[in-house]
Amino acid sequence: MSLWGPSKTVMVTASEALPDRDREVATPERHAVLGTHLKPPFPAGVEVAVFGMGCFWGAEKLFWTAPGVYSTSVGYAGGFTVNPSYEDVCTARTGHAEVVMVAFASDETDFDAMLRRFWEGHNPTQGMRQGNDIGTQYRSVIHVASDRQLSEAEASRDAFQAVLTQAGFGTVTTEICRLAAFYWAEPYHQQYLAKNPNGYCGLGGTGLRCR
Repeated sequence: MSLWGPSKTVMVTASEALPDRDREVATPERHAVLGTHLKPPFPAGVEVAVFGMGCFWGAEKLFWTAPGVYSTSVGYAGGFTVNPSYEDVCTARTGHAEVVMVAFASDETDFDAMLRRFWEGHNPTQGMRQGNDIGTQYRSVIHVASDRQLSEAEASRDAFQAVLTQAGFGTVTTEICRLAAFYWAEPYHQQYLAKNPNGYCGLGGTGLRCR
């Protein structure tokens, strides 16, 4: 480790991670665009999955505009520090990725549709970065809520890998696992691009379609 800590592209270990915070971040009750509840419990028939695909501002907008999505919210997942702040996550010393919790109505859409939006909306072969956003917080992740979702996510990864390989891209680096914990981000991050229409959005796909 250097004087300033590990590289932002190297995953921190549990022993190196920043200490936990006692309090979780307060979040708004309602989605600023959809008007629905931001946090569970959600209505019957609403499924949840968590996606990370670079900066969470653009990723959240990509999902809240999808048919059948009940609610979205941004936060942090996949790391070690409990109740991290945005500043904590930006140090790359919490292990968390910037992610979006997507709640979608199973009678209007399905997990496969969410997966297609995910794969086609970013480049999942870039490792610890997404475009010009560099660091472990920008890695590609899918954190699922059930074994069924896990199997579907892995199958969709394999299918999209074939498309990517044929087009000359490298290996998918997306982290796919069961969701262990989700920590909501600060209120100003929630639906950021609705509040700041000219705000930064680093989202960019490969131009390929997921079969």
